Amino acid sequence: MNKATLALKLSERMDIPRKQGEEFIELLQEIITDTLSKDESVTIAGFGTFSSRIRSARKGVNPRKPDEIIDVPAVKVPKFKAGKALKDALKASMHGAKPEQEEVREFAAPEVPELSSDAQPEKPFEESEGPVIE
Repeated sequence: MNKATLALKLSERMDIPRKQGEEFIELLQEIITDTLSKDESVTIAGFGTFSSRIRSARKGVNPRKPDEIIDVPAVKVPKFKAGKALKDALKASMHGAKPEQEEVREFAAPEVPELSSDAQPEKPFEESEGPVIE
């Protein structure tokens, strides 16, 4: 769904002109952007929290010259953390529709030889030493 469709749905549900729906979306976007640029967060209870964070500077590779290492500067980026009601609604939507799944193959458990009553199983390693990973 794009901005125009969202504004149309909003105007239909609120029984207001489409133009007013578009203005509402524009104002909401402007308020959230201004708030995030001031390093503050916007929380809509049940929906989620918009915030900003600084992604630290790092080394990168120039895509035009893969041999060249470049410095990527630190940058402020937006972040969204979904609220419980939104997460629950998405989980519930999965139960109504069958998600597409690949064919599930069933595997038989491997046969394990039985130990005789006098045989003792070997310890794979002593408690003081861990398993050897090569």
